[in-house]
Amino acid sequence: MSDLSDLYQEVILDHNRRPRNFGALVDATRTAKGHNPLCGDRLTLYVKLDGDRISSVSFEGSGCAISKASASLMTDALKGKTLGEAEKLFDQFHGLVTAPASASVETDSLGKLAVLSGVREYPMRVKCASLAWHTLKAAMQAEHDVVSTE
Repeated sequence: MSDLSDLYQEVILDHNRRPRNFGALVDATRTAKGHNPLCGDRLTLYVKLDGDRISSVSFEGSGCAISKASASLMTDALKGKTLGEAEKLFDQFHGLVTAPASASVETDSLGKLAVLSGVREYPMRVKCASLAWHTLKAAMQAEHDVVSTE
């Protein structure tokens, strides 16, 4: 394994073991629930808006290492972003994990989120990595149905 792959794996394992922003956000202005029926990942996302800016965001739930790490990394990346910036980040991340494994992708603007680029080599894991993101989209649009990866 290359040094970069080792680093990426370590970041994912760290965010799985010690997820950032984990727990309910009592004064959330938006919430959404997500479920990946293929592997059983479930999460609730809490977003607190100050106008159109995300002032706080957290999640709780259970899932595989990729799902949990993705939610943890996502919540770190979203704090302070406007809804428009969060939507743009969603599009960039979604493009990263759904691009063909052989495609060259731009990761500079994604920061630590780039560690999840390897999931595109494992199509079943893309849903694990993107569950929190689709749940975020539902929260931003104030949708109340449970988001499913199916």
